[in-house]
Amino acid sequence: MSTSTSSQPLVHPAASARLMWTVLATVAVLSLLAYLVAFDQGAVSRSGMYLHELMHDGRHLLGVPCH
Repeated sequence: MSTSTSSQPLVHPAASARLMWTVLATVAVLSLLAYLVAFDQGAVSRSGMYLHELMHDGRHLLGVPCH
């Protein structure tokens, strides 16, 4: 019976670093989106009514009180 051992790591370090940055960027974008929809109350979206209405409808869709 022969056993073979591999000296290579199971996960490539560059792949794990890339995965970490991808997850971090995704969390950051989702956090920004959650802030804009739930807590912003139109402060950022003053530039146009389309963006304001989109965020307002998003608050209603998520059940966040806005009135």
